[in-house]
Amino acid sequence: MNNPKSKNNASTAPIEDVQGSHDTREIPISRVGIKDISHPITVQNRDGSTSSSIATFSMSVSLPHDQKGTHMSRFLQILNETETVISAKHFHKMLNEMVQRLEAQNGYIELQFPYFIEKTAPVSGVKSLMDYQVTLVGQIENGYLDSTLEVTVPVKSLCPCSKKISEYGAHNQRSHLTVGINCSSKLWLNELVKTVESQASAELFAILKRPDEKFITERAYNNPKFVEDVVRDVAAAFDTNEQISRYYIHAENFESIHNHSAFALIDHDKTV
Repeated sequence: MNNPKSKNNASTAPIEDVQGSHDTREIPISRVGIKDISHPITVQNRDGSTSSSIATFSMSVSLPHDQKGTHMSRFLQILNETETVISAKHFHKMLNEMVQRLEAQNGYIELQFPYFIEKTAPVSGVKSLMDYQVTLVGQIENGYLDSTLEVTVPVKSLCPCSKKISEYGAHNQRSHLTVGINCSSKLWLNELVKTVESQASAELFAILKRPDEKFITERAYNNPKFVEDVVRDVAAAFDTNEQISRYYIHAENFESIHNHSAFALIDHDKTV
């Protein structure tokens, strides 16, 4: 016959913390954590408005050689307890909270999310939402905090050589401009997108009427750029922005008359 009293004693007995136990192999782990966790976020805009999105998080910390495991549940606790407003200030706060809660020397957070901007077609005035893929990466290593904001901006490019040698027309294509910059609390995501778009042959829109298509096509024709031109023009714009201390710019043209892509990359640290 079972003793109810012994059951009660078992339920109140302390549970061993296996993860926090000692490990004898003396091998540290560079990163351990969770990945591909979906969580709602709020993005702050300069005009005071906010945009909602769903981000995919990866969170990890370093593990010393003498600790058996990390406390995985604490990552999720941080996500659910911390206000997930995406700005440099809040992101850095989350990084600091994570390394403190997990008692780690180093910590890493990466999140990816679609960011939507309402755009107005140039002639018809029709409004539509354009999506841009954003990645935010941050780390704390030995007390030093560093973070990078990356956004991929789809644009239109038109080949200057094709225009020059052809009697009529010129080959053109959709391109992706992926830029990464150091995080700054004074730099806004929608302004970054506009800066990048302005350096292409033409920007893109989700919805265009026929008068808009004519406008965009002619705009690109009058503003031809090689892939090299685009990265240099974006770099020139970044060089004049005091909020950006380092950046990389990767342009990829999905060539319309070749079975390959053309690309160019600039990686620059203005502090060096």
